[in-house]
Formats: sequence, C-alpha cells, structure tokens
Amino acid sequence: MKTNILVVDDDMHMRLALKESLSKAGYTISLAEDGMAAVELVRKSPCDLIITDVRMPRKNGLELLQSIRAGESLVPVILITGYGTVNDAVTAIKGGAFDYIQKPFDTETLYGVVKRALGQQNGAIIHTSKAIQGVLLNAGRVARSDATVLILGESGVGKELVSKYIHQNSSRKTGPFVPVNCAALPENLLESELFGYEKGAFTGAATRKPGKFEIADKGTILLDEVTEMDMRLQAKLLRVLQEKEIEVIGSRFPKSVDVRVIATTNRDIRRYVEEGKFREDLFYRLNVFPIVVPPLRERKDDIPVLVAYFLRKFAKGMDIRVSDEAMEFLKSKNWRGNVRELENVIARACILSDYSHIKLSHVKDEEEAKELKPSSVREMEMKLILETLTSLEGNRTRAASVLGITVRTLRNKINEYRSLGIQVPSGVN
Repeated sequence: MKTNILVVDDDMHMRLALKESLSKAGYTISLAEDGMAAVELVRKSPCDLIITDVRMPRKNGLELLQSIRAGESLVPVILITGYGTVNDAVTAIKGGAFDYIQKPFDTETLYGVVKRALGQQNGAIIHTSKAIQGVLLNAGRVARSDATVLILGESGVGKELVSKYIHQNSSRKTGPFVPVNCAALPENLLESELFGYEKGAFTGAATRKPGKFEIADKGTILLDEVTEMDMRLQAKLLRVLQEKEIEVIGSRFPKSVDVRVIATTNRDIRRYVEEGKFREDLFYRLNVFPIVVPPLRERKDDIPVLVAYFLRKFAKGMDIRVSDEAMEFLKSKNWRGNVRELENVIARACILSDYSHIKLSHVKDEEEAKELKPSSVREMEMKLILETLTSLEGNRTRAASVLGITVRTLRNKINEYRSLGIQVPSGVN
C-alpha cells in the first residue's frame, strides 16, 4: 500500500511542483489550498504525512498544526515557508512539527526530510532525539570505512537496525547483509552455521553446506549477541578477523572471505573479559569502532514518533488517535524492553481500542493498574519469566530476548522451576 502525503499550499504552482516531485518518488499525493480545506480532507481520509506552507489565508500552517494536534492525531507535519524566521521555527517544533524547511529548497532536501518523517531513512530508525542523531552520525562515519564495529545496548533498543544502517550506507550495500543470532543456536550448530561444512565432514553431512561467512562474502555479517559464543568459537572468529579466512568443517584448507563484521551485545563485555568469559584479544579486534545505542528511557523524545510509526504499522488503514493521558503514561514508563516492548504495547492497544481511540486503560496492563505487592526478588524473577513465556507461546528465543538473558540461562531457569514442581507454560520443550 502506497504512503499518502497531503500537500497544503495556497500557491497552485508550488502544490503541483511538490506533487510532481513526490509522485516520482512513489508516494500518493492529495492537495489542499489552505488549512481549512486540509482539516476537512484529514477528517475524511487519514494520511501518513502532511507538508504545509506556513503563510496561507483562512488557516495558516501553524494553525493547521494546532488543529491536527488538538484532534490527538500523531501524523507527522513538515512546515515550509518562504518567510522563515527563528521564532517561527521554534514555534513550529514546540507545536509538534516534525521539521521545518525554508524556500528555496532542492528535491534532495525534500526527500530527506520526508523519508525521516516517515521512518524510511535507511533501516527505519525512527527518531527525533539528539541521542539517536549522534548514533546515526557515528554510524554514517564508520560506514564509509571497512572497520569492524561493536554495537552495545540493551535488548530491544535497535542494535540490528543500526547495523543495517551501516551496511546500507557503505560501499558493500549491494552485497548481502547476513544476521546471525549467536544466542539462538547450540554451540555445535552455531559453528556449522557460521563456517559451513564439507560433504562427509560428519554423520549426516550428505552435501556441502556454505556457512554464513561465505554467504556474506562481499557484504556484511552481523554477529548478534556475540558474547554468547563459547571460547573455542571465539578463537575461530579471531582468526577470521586477523587472517580474513575461515576454517570450513571437514576441509583441509582455509577459505578466504571478504566480509565486513559487525557484532552486537546487550552484556557488559568489558566485565566478561575481566571474568574470563570473553577473549581479551577478540574484544580488541571487535572494539575498533564501538557505538552505544541508548535505552528508550534515556531518549523519551522519540516515544511520540515511535508511537505514530507503530500506529501506521498496525492501524489497518484506520485513523487511530491516542489520548493525552495515554501518551503521558507511555512517556513516563521505564521501558525495560525498550522499543520492542513499546511496539508490543501499541499493537495490543490497537486491538483493545477496536482501532479507534487509544485510552490510558488500553496501554496499561493489568499488573500496572494494580498496586504492586511485596515479594522476594526470586519470586518476582520467576513470575516475570513465566509470564513472558506465556505471552510468547513458549518461544524461548523471543522470551530470552525480551527478558535480556541468554537462551541457555532461560533453559536453566525452566529446568529449575520444573524440578521444584512448578508448571511451566505449555509449548516450552
């Protein structure tokens, strides 16, 4: 389904010029000659983005912005004017405008702002915060090199999106991007998955299987949660980084590969090195260019635009509004699961609200609506793990990711609970 953009300008030539430029980029365009006409169009047919001039008769761009926000719509608004002043810019941003650009501007500038507003900027990294702007600035810088990158951050902050952003802005963008979840596979399977094997290398190896490093040749490989690798595999990865070659299982000769390596972890990797859980020499090889992605609770400016993005994703074409009370609650939450948790909350809220008006009760779960009762840390941990497994229908990999622990740790917890006679949610094997 095409993205719908509403262009509002009292200058017919400007309206048509914007329509022509944006239509060429693949967008569906609606036109309005002033703010009053725009409000009527938005009521009849919701759009994904509004681009409006500031100086117009009847209802100007700033007044249109106020009307849109008064109706609790989170559609992004871009303001354009030939009479740009700092005061207008400040007023626009404070009033909830996504961005503000001044005439004359070129097509490249327009496309750039539109893509950011729609969350389509190389990997859909939705943001308005300076914190993520800094992350993307560093990601763009390192993308121009072939340096190994280590991306650090809590579970659910968007580390894979940042790694895709680096790949898509690099000279390797036409090559493959191959993600590997190092925490999701047992050690023996992870080795064959990464390095591949020759026919007859072991019982059951009926044909040759190329590993992820071979598949990623001339492109980028993402080693997600690299700290979950055992020491033996860490040694093999070190050789790849040092010699640019892999040891295929069952082969007598190493195979050269041309791969850019990006690694991520949600662990304190320096502490892992100190405790002897992660090789120090491998850490220094990976830590050539570290990037830290901050948690959502440290960049709450991003919450409204993320909510708007997820509403477009889950709304099924409906015009869903969010009450001020609900939005304030979303901005006040701690978000342990970060952006991934926010996405799940909005998906649930859309269903509970019948895809119409999201209220506070739709974004609060039952436990948040009750007063917390005191319990031991162990009891709280067990309750959280079992509830997460239940909500994810026993999917261990997803549950471990949401909880911020490894699959191995989750498996040990499940075995512990079963040994105590505690019933684990069905579907967990």
